[in-house]
Amino acid sequence: MSTIHTIEPRKVFHWFYEINRIPRCSGNEKGISDFLVNFAKERNLEVYQDELYNVIIKKPATPGYENAPAVIIQGHSDMVCIKGEGSTHNFDTDPIEMIVEGDILRANNTTLGGDDGIAVAYGLAILDSDDLKHPAIELLVTTQEETGMDGVMALTGEHLNGKILLNIDSDEEGVFLVSCAGGANQIVTFPVKKEKRSGNGLEIKVSGLKGGHSGMEIIKQRANAIKLLARILDKCRDNITLAKITGGSKHNAIPKEAEAVVLAEDLEDTVRKIESFTKELKEEYRVEDGGLTVDVREVGIEEVFIKQLSEDIIDFLMMTPDGVQYMSKDIEGLVKTSVNNAVVEEKEGQLVVTISLRSSSASSLRELLNRVALIAKRTNGAAKESSAYPAWEYDEKSEIRKTAVRVFEELFGKKPKLNAVHAGLECGVLKKILPDVDMISFGPNLYDIHTEKESLSISSVARIWTFLTRLLEEIK
Repeated sequence: MSTIHTIEPRKVFHWFYEINRIPRCSGNEKGISDFLVNFAKERNLEVYQDELYNVIIKKPATPGYENAPAVIIQGHSDMVCIKGEGSTHNFDTDPIEMIVEGDILRANNTTLGGDDGIAVAYGLAILDSDDLKHPAIELLVTTQEETGMDGVMALTGEHLNGKILLNIDSDEEGVFLVSCAGGANQIVTFPVKKEKRSGNGLEIKVSGLKGGHSGMEIIKQRANAIKLLARILDKCRDNITLAKITGGSKHNAIPKEAEAVVLAEDLEDTVRKIESFTKELKEEYRVEDGGLTVDVREVGIEEVFIKQLSEDIIDFLMMTPDGVQYMSKDIEGLVKTSVNNAVVEEKEGQLVVTISLRSSSASSLRELLNRVALIAKRTNGAAKESSAYPAWEYDEKSEIRKTAVRVFEELFGKKPKLNAVHAGLECGVLKKILPDVDMISFGPNLYDIHTEKESLSISSVARIWTFLTRLLEEIK
């Protein structure tokens, strides 16, 4: 019976086993960080550790590669810690229990930590080998990637001299990532001013939508509940005053639900307009969001927003851009720039609208941020940017991409797919820190990431090990 101690490549899985003995949920990386430092010191390798427990370990070039550009091998040490129903696993103290089933390595009803422990294991295997040919190696292991990339955000280029970066945090063999989006949130606030006005009102609720990740699924052009609600309110704005409006839940999720409470001057006419317009919306989104529902019920009203605020909010939500704005001209099928009207909520005397923007172009992102800020200004709101992260723009002159494609084709008889993601990656932050570094991202097949069913293809790990070591050998 195979175990993790008998599968190949033996050295890679040895180190994967060792790091999976150390609890390393996001925010609890001191143990794994200290382990990496001790690993380096035991081998007399140069090592740096910062306050967020990022670690850099340096290994000199092998003979004949002294003049080759240094290579940064990069991954993150933290993992998402999820366990299934009935599991008694304690992520603060227990090692990950791993099970081999044919070509699959999985955990016992918990996340495996292949994202991104396998990158750390590859790096340690290279540092621990004396039979490989390679340029100078700088293993960069970052922290808190899964909770906002705080580790890499705190890095400087002070201890990194590499000219090529190999990020091993992709989860599909044969797919090389060559670009990712940057982004930021535009937080728009409106001071809430209310007045006493009692009467018959309506609660309008938009629901039944698919939603999804605002980066990966924005291209599917699914309905945004907040924007649909704004269109409904605009349709009957001459007859209503807002009393309440909420929608969405997270900045990186397309809103599935939104609701408003309004005071209506003519209840029956307002309901009739909403029902008629709902039929139009259902027809409009019959393909992308066939489950769309708009529920309307009568409620009592005691106070409402002042009329100017009601008008400003409807105007703002109607005018803000949403969804796909531009497609990439470099990579077919890639969203270049998008906007997600993510959350509307009332808190601390303010109506707060969170709008999430992404782009693989810094100038395009700036355009949209400015556009939202201008709309806010024109509707008596105030805009403030937050949670910004940089893009990794496609480099048509990348030499490491050309070399990686050639090596992959020579080894496996087929060309890899070049891809980009409309989401943030550590590569984007690293490109800002190290603007002259040529980079690419790849990895072995990982399945059901961030769930208790997470698993790793053993044969894929072996093939990527062959590819990685051959790629290093070709960098001269």
